[in-house]
Order: sequence, then structure tokens, then C-alpha cells
Amino acid sequence: MNSYQGSCHCGAIRVTLRSRKTAAELGARSCQCSFCRSHGASWTSDPAGALDVVIAGNVSRYRLGTGTAEFLVCTVCGVVPAVTWESEGRLLSVVRVDCLRERDELLAHATDADFDGEVLAQRLARRSRNWTPVTVRTEGASSSEADEAPPFRMAN
Repeated sequence: MNSYQGSCHCGAIRVTLRSRKTAAELGARSCQCSFCRSHGASWTSDPAGALDVVIAGNVSRYRLGTGTAEFLVCTVCGVVPAVTWESEGRLLSVVRVDCLRERDELLAHATDADFDGEVLAQRLARRSRNWTPVTVRTEGASSSEADEAPPFRMAN
């Protein structure tokens, strides 16, 4: 099992992707939407893998377009290390390649991805097939902060 680790710039959001795939097999998708292009974001996922997201600071959630996915934005450094989406009781995610230590190897196998022509049903079906199961947990949150937790499933 390979472990790909990274974080936002300040380390308040940490990610670990576990996958049987090599970096070359995982590769990266450079999304061509205006949000991802303006952030220079490339993403990867493995539906047979697992992603752990640990939030140790304040996170803002941003929804764009269809409003179905939540971009996890660090409120300290502004970096988006992951995007989550809940489907049929499962929380799925893509991880930002640029936040991973192995980014150079992953980006060496990048392809452009353009989803502009997708209708919503196609987009959700693609995510169900391709995104990684994820566990999101907070670290060191007080009880009042836990009460204000984001609307995705939290694990402690």
C-alpha cells in the first residue's frame, strides 16, 4: 500500500491518500473549469483507496456550480487540499495533487479534464465511480467548535 501525504500551506488541513496504485498509475487531472484554472489545481483519486483528512484549524467550505461538492478551504493560508461530496451515505473526495509531497511525480502523468459538457447526472455518476472514500476528522476542537462542524460526516 502506498501512502501519499500532504497538507495546505500552513498545515491546518492534512491529507493522507492510501492506494495500491503508484504515482504514475494515479496521475493527476488538471481540471479546466475557471475555479481550478485560477487556482492552478490538479486532482487525483482512487475509488479503491482511502483518504484521511485531518482539520486542525478553521476551514471554510465553498460550493460552486452545481452546489454538490464542497471545496475545503483553509481560512489561514487559503489553500484547497480536498473536495468532498456525499452520495448515498458515502463521503467521497478528490485530493489536490499540488498539496502532496509526490506532486512532481503525479503531475508528470497529468491529463486535462474538461467537464463543461456534463449534465448533473453524468457528473454525479462519474464521481461515484472515481472519487476516493474519505474520512474527515477535526483535531483539538472544543465542544462549541464541534457543534459548528461542517455538514459532512465527521469521525473522531
